[in-house]
Amino acid sequence: MIEIASGQLSAAINPFGAELSSLKDGDGRELMTDADPAFWSGRAPLLFPIVGKLNEDSYRVDGQSYSLPQHGFARKQMFLLTEKLPDRARFLLTDNDETRAVYPFAFALEAAFVLEGATLVMTITVTNRDTRPMPASFGFHPAFAWPLPYGAPRSAHRIEFAHDEPASLAAIVLGGTIAAERWPSPLDGRKLELDDALFARDALVWDELVSRSLVYGPEQGAQLLIEFPDTPMLGIWTKPGARFLCIEPWHGIADPHGFTGEIWDKPGILRFEPGEARSFVMRVTLRP
Repeated sequence: MIEIASGQLSAAINPFGAELSSLKDGDGRELMTDADPAFWSGRAPLLFPIVGKLNEDSYRVDGQSYSLPQHGFARKQMFLLTEKLPDRARFLLTDNDETRAVYPFAFALEAAFVLEGATLVMTITVTNRDTRPMPASFGFHPAFAWPLPYGAPRSAHRIEFAHDEPASLAAIVLGGTIAAERWPSPLDGRKLELDDALFARDALVWDELVSRSLVYGPEQGAQLLIEFPDTPMLGIWTKPGARFLCIEPWHGIADPHGFTGEIWDKPGILRFEPGEARSFVMRVTLRP
C-alpha cells in the first residue's frame, strides 16, 4: 500500500488497480468499506475502458468483436507509481500485450490522489496514445462505510443531492444490462433515505443527473461531501446487510439489453481523438 496523509485525513492506495483502499480521519477512524468477502471484497475500483456490463460480455469496433468483463480491465492491472510525496501519489497504466488483446488501442490511464486538508482529490486522466480515435468510458466506484464511524445507526444515513432529481432511473435487468423500462425516482425532493430494500434488485442508476455533488451521512454529525464535476451519471449500490455504500460517478453505463451495435453507439462512450486527454475528478470532503 502507498500511504499519504494531510493531518486531517490519511489514505492508502493499492498499486494493483490504483485502488483507494483506506480513507481515515485524523483520529484513525475508517471512512471506507470493511471489504467483508461475505458481501463484496472490492474497495474503490477504477472502471475503464467501460462502465457496467456488456451484452454477452462483448463489444464491436471496426467490425471486430472483443470480450471485456464488467467494468473493464483497469481494476485488475498493476499500475506504476510515478510520484510519491507525503500528501500525494500518482500512478500510471499504459497499454500492454494483455490489454491490447481485448482493447486494441494505445492509451495511458493516470490516477492521482491528493489530500488537501479534509479533502481527498482523485483525478483520473485518460489519454489516447493511438493514431486513430479511441472509444472509452470511465467511472469511479468507491465504497464508503455505512454507517460512518461516528455513532449514528445505518437507518439515520441519507443522501442529499445538490439539486432536485425528478428524472426516472435506468433499470438494471438480470445479467446487468439496462432495460427499456424505467424505475420511478425513489427521492423525496433532493433526499434519498437509505434502506436495504432500495437495492434488492441491484444498483440505483441515474443516467440523467442534474447534480454534480451530494452529501452522504446522517442529518446530524459528520458527513461526506462528494463532488464529481466531470461525470453526468451516477450509480448507488450495496448488498443488503453489508456495511458499505458505493457512490459511483460515471461517464458511461451498461449496454442496453440486447444491444448489438458498435461501441461508438454505446451510451456514455467518449471519442478520444489521437493525442487527446480528458480528466475526471472526484472530491471527498469530511465535514465534521
